[in-house]
Amino acid sequence: MTPFPLTWLYAPGDRPRVVAKALAAGADVVVVDLEDAVAADRKEYARAATADLLAEPQPVPVHVRLNALDTPWAAAELAAFAALPGVSGLRLTKVTGPEEVRGVAAATRLPLYALLETALGIERAYAIASAHPSLRGVFLGEADLRADLGAGADAGLDWSRSRVVVAARAAGLAPPAQSVHPDIRDLDGLTASCAHGRALGFLGRAAIHPRQLPVIERAYLPTEAEIEEAETVVKAAASHQGAQALPDGRFIDTAVVTAAHRTLSLARRR
Repeated sequence: MTPFPLTWLYAPGDRPRVVAKALAAGADVVVVDLEDAVAADRKEYARAATADLLAEPQPVPVHVRLNALDTPWAAAELAAFAALPGVSGLRLTKVTGPEEVRGVAAATRLPLYALLETALGIERAYAIASAHPSLRGVFLGEADLRADLGAGADAGLDWSRSRVVVAARAAGLAPPAQSVHPDIRDLDGLTASCAHGRALGFLGRAAIHPRQLPVIERAYLPTEAEIEEAETVVKAAASHQGAQALPDGRFIDTAVVTAAHRTLSLARRR
């Protein structure tokens, strides 16, 4: 996986041809979904088809999104994917407490990623994010969370979004990626939403169609102006020690320099 994955493309597990196309679509990570994208009467087929596909290593990292641990399908899914060569990580859905993460971690060595989709999950965000070393990331499931909270306007989720960003940082995890933008035709709306997510501290975004991938990548890659500013900060820091002011009056310290290095790391993807 790249140091800063920006695009996470979902594909339904009961449609192997769609998964195969997703693997070639250019996403940093492909997420094979066994949960929301698969009807109850297709769950067993989705598990078997996905296990067959991921029995061999894949050209890009592949995560499998399992059904919630309290469903009839979760145990069989965990057993099927805990050690397959083509699986790079497991996504745990509707996580509400750290004990769920620790329980799955005891059954696999794969990296785990927790989806917080309820008010209770948000309230326990830091406890979940710091539950086990195998947990590599926390993410929001915004559709379920919106329904749980009764949030109508998009802004109604901003507090929860910030809570997850802070929890991830406090636990030493990578910044979370944004939840999906459900309208695959609304690329202008996707661009605006990504800009808002970036301002909140997210890094990258999940997608449900390949056409969304370049929009997400452009939105999260630094601009030429941001790269130029980061280079100025890094050069100034290299020639001096401690906090200082640039010739134009901007003050830089260790935190500013750290942010500049991250910007330049992202810029290398361009």
